[in-house]
Amino acid sequence: MTTSLNQPAADPQTVPVGGRGLMSVQVRDRLIAHFRENGTKPGDQILSEPEIVELFKVGRSTAREAVKLLEHEGLVEVRPGLGRFLTSLATATVDRPVTRFESVTELLKSLGYDAQTLVLSVEEHQPDAVEREALQLAEGETVVRLVRLRSEGEEPLIFSIDTISRSRIPGPIKYVDWSGSVSTFLRDQGYPLSFSAARLQAVNMPADLKQRYSLEGHDPWFLITETAVTASGEPVLYAQDYHRGDTFSFNVLRR
Repeated sequence: MTTSLNQPAADPQTVPVGGRGLMSVQVRDRLIAHFRENGTKPGDQILSEPEIVELFKVGRSTAREAVKLLEHEGLVEVRPGLGRFLTSLATATVDRPVTRFESVTELLKSLGYDAQTLVLSVEEHQPDAVEREALQLAEGETVVRLVRLRSEGEEPLIFSIDTISRSRIPGPIKYVDWSGSVSTFLRDQGYPLSFSAARLQAVNMPADLKQRYSLEGHDPWFLITETAVTASGEPVLYAQDYHRGDTFSFNVLRR
């Protein structure tokens, strides 16, 4: 999976977790934006490491790692004795790239859906083993589990189960408007999401969920299970989003 200048998204398989590693990802994304804003074309030489250090006020090692990420993704090539140059891959685009990190709210808006959000339940729970590991919770910490359904008219589109550490949510959970974007809510609490590590698979929805929420007859679903992380490396959201398999598709640029 790759990133283009037009779709600068972090690849969850290659993003390192850690201070300097995360900084290099941010500089990588800022370099991509810089190329786009300055009209850098395939074949043009990119900034040198000292120029990156000066422009973004980062250390030499961070600049070097950011450039290595661009090389790994095929956006930049090294020409021995000459320097680093932008490749033609940098201009490639795909519709709905699977590497794009976006909230369900953003996804539906971008696809033109006038979707309604039904909050099916929101409760404080003890985390199960998967949630505890995904959110790196200490013994005794609880979570808020939010179950919602996005639909257009009578047609269900996305069924979501979002799990958030209770410590990230101030005050009583009953006073929170859970019909909006969870990503926006977390950002407003000081936890802006940067990227996610995701698993994608086609599944039949568990029978108990289908029966409880009257979702029979829509198998298979496209399930995205992901842990969303802030730029500082904090895992703050564990999400299971069931997309209608006959409605949604995602694409990838292959090389």
